[in-house]
Amino acid sequence: MSESELLPSGRRRIDLLELKGIVKRFPGVLANDHIDFEVCSGEVHALLGENGAGKSTLMKILYGLYSPDEGEIWLNGKRVEIHNPTDAINLGIGMIHQHFMLVETLTVAENVALGLPSSRGPLTDLERVSKRILELADIYGLDVDPEAYIWQLAVGQRQRVEIIKALYRGAALLILDEPTAVLTPQEVDEFFVTIRQMVEDGHSVIFISHKLHEVLAISQRVTVLRDGRRIDSCPTAGCTKASLARMMVGREVIMKHDKPPVDRGEPRLVVQNLHAMSDRGTPALQGVDLEVYSGEILGLAGVSGNGQRELAEVVTGLRPLTEGKVLLEGQDVAGNDPGTLTDRMLAYIPEERMKDGMVQEFSVAENTILRDHHKQPFSRSGLLMLRTIAGYADDLIRKFQVKTPSRETPAKSLSGGNIQKVVLAREISRGPRVLIAAQPTRGLDIGAMEYVHARLLEQREQGTAILLISEDLDEILGLADRIAVIYEGKIMGVVDADDATPEYLGLLMAGVEAETELLAQNTC
Repeated sequence: MSESELLPSGRRRIDLLELKGIVKRFPGVLANDHIDFEVCSGEVHALLGENGAGKSTLMKILYGLYSPDEGEIWLNGKRVEIHNPTDAINLGIGMIHQHFMLVETLTVAENVALGLPSSRGPLTDLERVSKRILELADIYGLDVDPEAYIWQLAVGQRQRVEIIKALYRGAALLILDEPTAVLTPQEVDEFFVTIRQMVEDGHSVIFISHKLHEVLAISQRVTVLRDGRRIDSCPTAGCTKASLARMMVGREVIMKHDKPPVDRGEPRLVVQNLHAMSDRGTPALQGVDLEVYSGEILGLAGVSGNGQRELAEVVTGLRPLTEGKVLLEGQDVAGNDPGTLTDRMLAYIPEERMKDGMVQEFSVAENTILRDHHKQPFSRSGLLMLRTIAGYADDLIRKFQVKTPSRETPAKSLSGGNIQKVVLAREISRGPRVLIAAQPTRGLDIGAMEYVHARLLEQREQGTAILLISEDLDEILGLADRIAVIYEGKIMGVVDADDATPEYLGLLMAGVEAETELLAQNTC
């Protein structure tokens, strides 16, 4: 074997991966329907599709988490059997999940060495591991301290650890599942530099993302799945966001909604000097001040874990504050229970729709009346008016285009997009005066995102004051009239959406003071 065939890890490169005729069935579902998929050495191959299109199932088959019912996997011209992740790793296939698989109380070196045999037998050899980590970090431009504890690292640094962990194990092909979901724009740029270096060295990358502009920026080829079938594979150079969206959904998709000029009214939600603690007993909010006006969308941007969830829960009565005020249409409602706030026409689309947005075992109809089940016309003298509830649920299912076998279907049986539509239907149909939308499109495909965005803009036109909390900067920039950035529980700055750029927002998300950055721009 010539040295040119070897990667810096010492493993032979994967010149060609081929999945041939892959079929995977689950009860009542054909998840993969005779899919062909190939990846060449030194390329980034993007895998696109709506939720339920079969992407995750196909990758879990490649990584040994599922076994195919039919089909074959070939590596470098030889058929291989992959029964579990260990088989995949031994063949040079690594996978980096959207939610990192790291032990926070261990160091970087300990996480990388975890589960691997040591050169010292029962004793760890962290010095040797650390040396190899630094070698890989130098080759691929990954700034990582082997002795740092995971809990001390920012999100972008944790992702570098995951990459090094895969490279340390000799990955020649990396599966990246939504790898940029929790990164700032600057971290995304750094991450893409690493990917390009890996590709230049002969690694192969499968890139799964809903962010079409990133797919166009980083990949050489793209394959689109829909309803378990491969729709097409083509060079990325000949694609546009509109053409990719059309292949994914099967129709034209509105990529950017027309947003009428803001007709801003009175402030309906005002947060003053808000302080609150996290679940760990540490400060989560440290003096937050915000105003949300009637007829506007205020976007709250930030990397996950900087106080967004705590802010939403304090405003909606789900978490106590330790200091400050929450003014709803001029009245301080801090400390009020969620039911009281509901009666004051505050609506909430929670971040965890399955955990906080509905009762999974309840039917679709029952979930549509969770807010008002104890009131007329849904209840009289303590008895539920079943016929009224059925008619109300059918009307919402029709208006909000919820795909469900019937109103009696358990909510847990619906797809993520349809579950979100049920939550939207329940919250919006009440005619709220203030709407808190926390990560409303997280995990949704482009078709479902288009629908949610349209409904939020409808509410804006009707005069609702909307606080949009999102980690997706494209979503924030596309919908918000003003944008606030939160970092470590503090508001770093508020800017008009027309004046905002991803680069500027990214700096605020990384903790750079707004005044400092504006001064730097003015002196250039």
